[in-house]
Amino acid sequence: MIPLSVLDLAPIVEGGSAGEAFVHTLELARHADAWGFRRYWMAEHHGMPGIASAATAVLIGQVAAATRKIRVGAGGVMLPNHAPLVIAEQFGTLAALFPGRIDLGLGRAPGSDQATARALRRTLASDPDAFPRDVAELMDYFDGCGPVRAVPGDGADVPVWILGSSLFGAQLAAALGLPYAFASHFAPALLHDAIAIYRDRFRPSRRLAAPYVMLGYNVFAAATDAEAGYLASSWQQAFVSLRSGHPCRLPPPVTGYVAALPPAARQMLEQVLACTAVGGPETVAAGIRAFIARTGADELIVTSNMYDPAARLRSYEIVAGLLG
Repeated sequence: MIPLSVLDLAPIVEGGSAGEAFVHTLELARHADAWGFRRYWMAEHHGMPGIASAATAVLIGQVAAATRKIRVGAGGVMLPNHAPLVIAEQFGTLAALFPGRIDLGLGRAPGSDQATARALRRTLASDPDAFPRDVAELMDYFDGCGPVRAVPGDGADVPVWILGSSLFGAQLAAALGLPYAFASHFAPALLHDAIAIYRDRFRPSRRLAAPYVMLGYNVFAAATDAEAGYLASSWQQAFVSLRSGHPCRLPPPVTGYVAALPPAARQMLEQVLACTAVGGPETVAAGIRAFIARTGADELIVTSNMYDPAARLRSYEIVAGLLG
């Protein structure tokens, strides 16, 4: 089995709070560390009532402090929201606190609406070269050759990844010789094209000798297929609400949710769920193995958004059983 990792959005459930979400994040991280997952990544989102990981670097520090071996990182930091020097200092600090355990995934989407993006960085760059320049500047700080010195950050051992859900990220990761993570867990349409472009155009660098692809994958695992289908309805409700322009906290599961949807919404969910396993242990194992065989992924990063934190733990425990 290839390495498996965890993507945690620190979900805030209906009736819950961000503080409770963080308690459940730390509990999941401790278990993921003990179960043998490779990484534990948090994602930067802003203005989302159901996602508590906006201050991503702060939360990464808490997760790293609560664990022993697992790599902890950002999947990802949305670099257009930040000055590269600030991110170099933040992740240089994390790398000094937790040597050899910190990852930095970078995305070019704001992770928010346009008004929130303006509030974060005040300006919105329309130059398509802005993101590649910011990535290069950030890596220069880690290499000690930036326009100023990043302290901490200068010389930090922080692997940099490029994240994406389109072909742009694949091309950039290939050109820079960096590992690539594709957001197939919510935007699978260009998955195979992105992988092909990245592998075909990859240029070896001192950071990475050969292409390395990590793919996002949804898992809703439970004792039975029926129970898993019921638990998956929380994420399905939240995703339909998000795509309808009404982001919400993660709602409790309901019976027969997908069957009751109008055809257009049902089709949208089916497309998004192309990179998903829903079911009991055998169903999930077969789905994960088939996905790996189909894509040739070097690593999977698994997300399992469930309303009940105990059910979410059990879902990841079932996945961990594949690690042997």
